[in-house]
Amino acid sequence: QVQLVESGGGLVQAGGSLRLSCAASGRIFPINIMAWYRQAPGKQRELVATRTSRGTAVYADSAKGRFTVFRNNPKNNTVYLQMNSLKSEDTAVYYCYAADEIGGMDYWGKGTLVTVSS
Repeated sequence: QVQLVESGGGLVQAGGSLRLSCAASGRIFPINIMAWYRQAPGKQRELVATRTSRGTAVYADSAKGRFTVFRNNPKNNTVYLQMNSLKSEDTAVYYCYAADEIGGMDYWGKGTLVTVSS
């Protein structure tokens, strides 16, 4: 089992920045993908950014140029989502996701709320 705990959400004005963190614990060795999703009120959950264990990052169009997913310490089982130039439409609950593609397992965090005021 893998546990994911998000933090860093909060209220920010439009144009501001936030950094979300996702701390992974448990049986993390097989995890080869970590990602951030978000779900706005009344909308479906959508992918924001993905990072593979090799460091490859892929972003949704809405996140390109503004968001960065990274891991700044190989010994630290934490993945970050740096969000800049935030817009009101970025308001959502942001969820951390991890997958062990070979083992066919995936995991979700409980989410952290980001509210962007215009």
